Amino acid sequence: MAPPKPPSRWMQDLGLRSGWRWLADRQFLLALAAGVAFWAALAWLGMQPAPLGLAALFSVVLLQPLVEELLFRGLLQGWLGETPWGRRQFAGVSLANLAAALAFTALHFVNHPLLWAAGVLAPALLFGYFRDRHASVLPAIALHVFYNAGYFLLPLL
Repeated sequence: MAPPKPPSRWMQDLGLRSGWRWLADRQFLLALAAGVAFWAALAWLGMQPAPLGLAALFSVVLLQPLVEELLFRGLLQGWLGETPWGRRQFAGVSLANLAAALAFTALHFVNHPLLWAAGVLAPALLFGYFRDRHASVLPAIALHVFYNAGYFLLPLL
């Protein structure tokens, strides 16, 4: 039997590493719990999103998180993380993560109110933390989908 082929270069560049060990990571589970706490706080404050149609829900819950994570955490953070500068750490956060999170946040200033867009920075750093921690973009995609799903779908229940 032939040994398994290594992932192609483009998959490596995107951070698409196989494996699911991150699902058992206690810190990852805490990040999921933080999302639930955030949704509860928003509901308590009466901050619910407007109902969306099916196509818009598909976009904000699945499509946008997938594309954004592949671009920002997969390509940008992965590319910066290969540089000596990007590997440097500040308070446990890689500079590659910080730069990708700032770029991700800046993108949100285009279509969102100022405070809401600025509030994207914390989850972006969290997504990047797990990208660095597991050398894979899959945990970042999973968290982003989970956070968006809770925010946009829970009010419908």
